Amino acid sequence: MSRPSLLPLRLALAALACLAALVLPLRANAQLSDAAAQLKIAPDLLATLSAPAIPVLPWAATVNGERMLKVLVSSNSDDQALTSLRSFVLTLGGSVYYNYSSLRMLAAMVPANSVLDLARRTDVLSVSPNRGVVRTASLLQLATGAANARLASGATPDGSGVGVAVLDSGVGYSHQSVSTTVLGLKGPTRVRQALDFVQIGKDLGAALWTPGLDLSASISGILDGTRFSSSLALTQQPSLTRPDPYGHGTHVAAIAAGSAAYQLPDTTGIAPNADVFDVRVLDERGVGSVADVIAGIDWVIQHAKTLNIRVMNLSLAAGSSESFITDPLARAARGAVATGIVVVVAAGNAGKTADGREVYGAVGSPGHDPSVITVGAVNLHGTAARSDDTVAGFSSRGPTRGRTTLSAGTPWIDNLVKPDLVAPGNRIVGALSSDILGRRASWNLLVSTYPQLAAVAGAAQRPNQTLMELSGTSVAAPVVSGAVALMLQANPGLTPPLVKAILQYTAQPLANANLLQQGVGMLNVEGAVRLAAALRKDVGPAIADGSLRAGDPLLAAGKSMPLPQSTLSGQTFSWGRLVGAGGSHLLSGDALFTKFQPIYDPTLNWTRGLVLRSVVARWPLTSVPRSISEGRAVDQLLVTPGVRWVDGAAAQSSLGVGLFHQTSDWAALATSNGLVLTQGLVLSEGLVLSEGFVLSEGLVLSEGFVLSEGFVLSEGFVLSEGFVLSETVPDPASVVDPDAVGEP
Repeated sequence: MSRPSLLPLRLALAALACLAALVLPLRANAQLSDAAAQLKIAPDLLATLSAPAIPVLPWAATVNGERMLKVLVSSNSDDQALTSLRSFVLTLGGSVYYNYSSLRMLAAMVPANSVLDLARRTDVLSVSPNRGVVRTASLLQLATGAANARLASGATPDGSGVGVAVLDSGVGYSHQSVSTTVLGLKGPTRVRQALDFVQIGKDLGAALWTPGLDLSASISGILDGTRFSSSLALTQQPSLTRPDPYGHGTHVAAIAAGSAAYQLPDTTGIAPNADVFDVRVLDERGVGSVADVIAGIDWVIQHAKTLNIRVMNLSLAAGSSESFITDPLARAARGAVATGIVVVVAAGNAGKTADGREVYGAVGSPGHDPSVITVGAVNLHGTAARSDDTVAGFSSRGPTRGRTTLSAGTPWIDNLVKPDLVAPGNRIVGALSSDILGRRASWNLLVSTYPQLAAVAGAAQRPNQTLMELSGTSVAAPVVSGAVALMLQANPGLTPPLVKAILQYTAQPLANANLLQQGVGMLNVEGAVRLAAALRKDVGPAIADGSLRAGDPLLAAGKSMPLPQSTLSGQTFSWGRLVGAGGSHLLSGDALFTKFQPIYDPTLNWTRGLVLRSVVARWPLTSVPRSISEGRAVDQLLVTPGVRWVDGAAAQSSLGVGLFHQTSDWAALATSNGLVLTQGLVLSEGLVLSEGFVLSEGLVLSEGFVLSEGFVLSEGFVLSEGFVLSETVPDPASVVDPDAVGEP
């Protein structure tokens, strides 16, 4: 029996092969719908495609007038060479860099307007940006956007060259977090100077209670910046073996400027190469006097120019029912701002009563001063994503409630909208201080009292690499201080009020929180650095020499307003675009940053109907302040035409009780409505035309009464007479879980 011929089968297979050769390219070039194609594009890439202007990103650029993007294209093709896909990239006007051997993936550059065409192909699984790769960022850097911030050169800012003064319980200068790191090895400390005003007070001993003495001359050399000596660190810091026995200051310094990529978990702070200046004003229990704190502020004012101290962190609060106008600590902080120092202050940890009711009106001193940046705390819930962030229950709410009587006999209650913004402040891991050898037996008082604070998952707790966690607005404040250092590295010409305006404008309003709980929203470092870099670099010097006038261009030559949105941890959000001004106003609009506004002058302080002007006199032939005086300003232009006044009467009537309405609704109003000022706000004979948010109408913030179920208005913020606490919470011995109420 003969075998059947295989020729027909072979011919059939050959025909099928030819048909497949024709069909496969057609399949590869098949077009999906736009909706289906967009699902393949990474969210941050998709956001870039829809942006009106190209953002500052390492994988995006304008080449010969065309927006080009570097992307990674994953494919499901059976062709290992990806021949058709590579050819298609070239026809789009792009380039192919890699065709990987073990992966069906291309590294390519394509025009931005062709990304959708690429994603329409059925042989394309996904299109992603060719993101920069660096060491894993810390949770703080990811959550705040510090990991996404870029300088004009494309480099990541790290605070280099910017000095941050930490007025606290001391800084453990031998800890690796505040040291330079070379190839992973510990180098010299970045704590450039150390002053101990607690020890200075102790050295005076019994003389402090002896009448008839003038002790000021004995420390005049310390406070006189014209007598500065680099040996001051050794002569005035006797506690060299255990510089921070309480443990608070070291943790604060590490959050602002810690460099901790040498171990896991990575607890790197916001500005990991900034210079740190240790000004100890709190003792081994975290307690000090207002006088010592003001002495520390004075030292910073005197030495700021010499040492390039641009930021002062005050993670402390004093009880005061006194107005910021007369409160000594507020006046000292305001004086520092007038000399050009950005002052960042913790709002306090008095957001709840002992029985869990929310408290309004409990922001402490100097956080109640309008010139400082007052920071509330956010709970990150352990994630870098911002969608689950909430304002911490312990974080102090506004409004400020200080009071005084003006010179004309008129009663005055501050009623400022505070805090200014919020930042991460719950269970934040940072450096744990001990003696200079890092011995476990010498761990600080906080950890000795609460051992659970040192129970950091994954921490090896090697000497001088020890970690602890703390919660509180005193933890949130240095997050903002570090952000300011990055901004000043990007643009050294910024003034303190301009820094504050940028931080607020770029912040993200959190859901379900009002202006008195979160201010204008959550810190956004990426947006703040980007906006700072777009402005001219000589604002401060130009104000000082009188060459910058109201309405003059504020943008740098060739720059335009940046895209008002940021993408962090894969989530894109719009900036809130709200700036607090005058204590009770919300301003918005591009004119805030395209034109110079007089309120960016650090010597000007506007609060409702009161405008104060500081005059800084300096010693001849030096930059050292000799005196700072303050008086009323009249006939002062405050804001130029074109600025949007969000909190006008019509806006308040549409939103009801404005201060208790969600910040996100005010942000929406800022971009869609509001009164555009045509004449600016002019102070004439001591009067300003609007009171902004009026606290005596609508829901009345009555003196010391419960507003409604669960809401309490604090009448002043009273602690022990004349004492400053690192955080105002109950006695540490009574605190079961420090994270519930803020650090002890």
